[in-house]
Amino acid sequence: MPPDIIQSALRQQGVWCADFGSPFTAALCNAMADDYAQGGIVADILAGWSTNPLKDALALRLTGALHYIALSEPDGTLAAVWPHEDRVWSFDAAWASALTHLCERSQWVRAFIKSPPQTNEVRRSVALFPGLCVAAADFDGPVDVLELGASAGLNLSLDQFTYQAGAWSCGDAIKDNVMIDTDWSGRAPDVSKSLSIRHRAACDQNPLNAANPDDARLLTAYVWPDQPARLARLKSAIALAVANKIVPDKADAADWLVDKLATRAKDAQTIVYHSVFLIYPDNATRAKIDATMEAAGNLATPQAPLAWLRFEAPHVLGLTSNDAFNVLELIQWPGGKRTVLAEVDPHGRTVDWLV
Repeated sequence: MPPDIIQSALRQQGVWCADFGSPFTAALCNAMADDYAQGGIVADILAGWSTNPLKDALALRLTGALHYIALSEPDGTLAAVWPHEDRVWSFDAAWASALTHLCERSQWVRAFIKSPPQTNEVRRSVALFPGLCVAAADFDGPVDVLELGASAGLNLSLDQFTYQAGAWSCGDAIKDNVMIDTDWSGRAPDVSKSLSIRHRAACDQNPLNAANPDDARLLTAYVWPDQPARLARLKSAIALAVANKIVPDKADAADWLVDKLATRAKDAQTIVYHSVFLIYPDNATRAKIDATMEAAGNLATPQAPLAWLRFEAPHVLGLTSNDAFNVLELIQWPGGKRTVLAEVDPHGRTVDWLV
């Protein structure tokens, strides 16, 4: 991999982090890019990286490794200077300590960054939940949901979150609930009908178990440390997943989907959904998912309808919308009707509801 491509990827991630309200992580990405350009420890750790560093979220693998150290050793030297809740932080002090830890733990960091970031942004549910409500609006029976690429399955409990979206709200404003807000534009969706989810299941190639402290720490490590609201939301979502005993299946999404749809209930609506997932599988896997959904859709009946709710970058879905936003698209069978419901910030900070 040409060195300038890796350096460019680190800097681009810094731009995105700044745009998404994390000045600390933005500065960290830029400092890592500088160290890489100077042949420092970052260059040593990343030597031999052969795949697309931007698609691999390589910068976030590194920042996640450092945050994981700070979380694992709350009394350690890195934790003492790392952003935490409302602590005032000095980037110079944090970066000096980060360099020391990268040097001392280079082998551990190399092993850590082999795995992609484990994230499934909980705030995306502010679009996914009303999308599910639209999908189920005309069906009076129970609903079974299947989530692909679910990480720890935190968004599998999205019907139990509390939403404060300006134009609409639902759920109980109780302390420790998963509280989701957003900057909403467009009409308010109809969320008045109770979403009767009977069964819920999820899969991931490398699923995490929210009840496992190490897995919960790993989930937390990939949330930027200077964003306390995101961290608080994640903490509540982890607690809910533990209470609901949610553990996604370890499986290839395409194979898992084939099995699940082949045995789906004949008295319920099945809704398949995912968020920022389709950028990761290869073309063959995506084609298999498409074919599986189309084949199952052709067998759908009014008594057992099928829906596919996709929160993805427009180009991944073959759409021409602004790639600065993801789109929320719904496909419904029988019939195969396609509807773009919303344009959504990738972290769920804004939603432009289009229907």
